[in-house]
Amino acid sequence: MTTVLIVDDESGVRDLLSDALRFAGYDTEVASHGREALELWRLKRIDLCVVDINMPMMDGFEFLETVRRSDLTTPVLLLSARDSSEDIARGLRYGADDYVRKPFSVEELLLRVGAILRRTQAADGDVLTYACGPLTVDVDRHEVTFADESIELSATEFRLLQMLISRLGRLVTREQLLRDIWGMDFETETTVVDTYISYLRRKVHRDNFTPITTVRGVGFKMVEPTTTT
Repeated sequence: MTTVLIVDDESGVRDLLSDALRFAGYDTEVASHGREALELWRLKRIDLCVVDINMPMMDGFEFLETVRRSDLTTPVLLLSARDSSEDIARGLRYGADDYVRKPFSVEELLLRVGAILRRTQAADGDVLTYACGPLTVDVDRHEVTFADESIELSATEFRLLQMLISRLGRLVTREQLLRDIWGMDFETETTVVDTYISYLRRKVHRDNFTPITTVRGVGFKMVEPTTTT
């Protein structure tokens, strides 16, 4: 069974999320601060962490940084009561896969959780490899290389790159990305797509290789590099 680790210093939030996730078919572990969460994360098999930013002893940012030093694949969804784009950007920069602002609807949070798990728990037996110029994406091994040099991506960055490279030369709209990667089937104002595209470009654009292009006002596409003779 899929296990979700809930980390929040408010017992009411922990109970609400635990009940909702269990009702939705997930197993849950709970912690009241980052240090307690780290012990659970190290001892148990955790498929997803739902972590509040503001906590005593060790906050959500510190927890995320500590996890990412040794693990680039366990997805982390941040909860934030602060309506600050800087906090959100900081969390994404540290390797968070998504964020939800407090107060949140349980329905929205369950949609986000489901979307993250769908993109990080690939079906067994799917062996796929994509290439664009010197860039290679091995879906089965969850590996990305540039001219045989390994590139480290978060789970969301990997899924975004996989979606773009699997549709090489074709337009992928923001709506498609929001729906398939973040599970947003409703209208919402968010810059999460542009933020992650920016992070992805920083990692895969190098040596004059810039395959991710913007189609202004519509979306993005990945294109093969042109060659000259």
